[in-house]
Amino acid sequence: MPDKFHPLTRIAASHIWLRAQRLDTTAPFGDGPHATAAAVEHLGYVQIDTINVIERCHHHILWTRIPGYQRADLRQAQSVDKSVFEYWTHALSYVPARDLRFFIPAMKVHRREGHKWFREVKPADLRKVMRLLTKDGALTVRDIDDDVLTEKVHLWASRKPSKRALQLAFYTGAVTISERNGMLKTYDLTARHFGWDKPPKPATATEVANYLLDRALRAQGVVSPDSICHLDAPSKAAVRRLIEARIRRSELVPVALEGAGKQEHWARPETLASAGDNAPELVHILSPFDPLIIQRKRTELFFGYGHRFEAYVPKEKR
Repeated sequence: MPDKFHPLTRIAASHIWLRAQRLDTTAPFGDGPHATAAAVEHLGYVQIDTINVIERCHHHILWTRIPGYQRADLRQAQSVDKSVFEYWTHALSYVPARDLRFFIPAMKVHRREGHKWFREVKPADLRKVMRLLTKDGALTVRDIDDDVLTEKVHLWASRKPSKRALQLAFYTGAVTISERNGMLKTYDLTARHFGWDKPPKPATATEVANYLLDRALRAQGVVSPDSICHLDAPSKAAVRRLIEARIRRSELVPVALEGAGKQEHWARPETLASAGDNAPELVHILSPFDPLIIQRKRTELFFGYGHRFEAYVPKEKR
């Protein structure tokens, strides 16, 4: 192995990842609404999902890191403090409001080109929901009457054209989710919700790539192309160029991770310097959507554990 690669055992790598996820201590963010915002900021995103048996995953992920977490804390952060907002990462997620500018380029693409999931949205339906929001203020899909219902395009779709129009407006950034009660979303004009005179300046393509890389380094410790750009293959080339530049500046070190074969990994020098620190013996109950679990191949590589989420397995194979 060339000298430029830093050898790293699975055990050391798993300790680094646990520390980066703040799962190596009992209350890394404190308590209360400010802790919720701090956790989302550190992790970069907290995934949202409709599956609900014991608890919805966004609440579960936060509770794992904030022992005194209450659902009202997330509502405070989203609807009152407005320190977090909802948008698409690799899935629908809570994201720090400070990072909104990095998502504006994607919003502009959807505004210009539409969204593949909402091709059937008619311009008249989009104008209708925007008119209602402008005139009547924040609303839910239940507040809108649709004259005609349409056939579902997939199992979990709505038959209401107004809902599809609201969803498209959400992806374009024209509206945001100002409040959530269970899975019922309240929509509002984005500018009105945040109190903008003008929106934030959109990030450049290079800034977005730096954001993706820095987010992964902060929350993962040891990173790979797949872990940085999870379900986002188009971003890999730009991120790789940044990695190579940082290696030349000695800001990143290539890592030879035990069991990874040819799969490339990198870490900051200061992260590797602390790799030998002992990890405390703590027990956490994790959501299947937790950042430590959601990238299944990475979890198996680092921990030797192949997680199978039964909800995604055909009934006859469970």
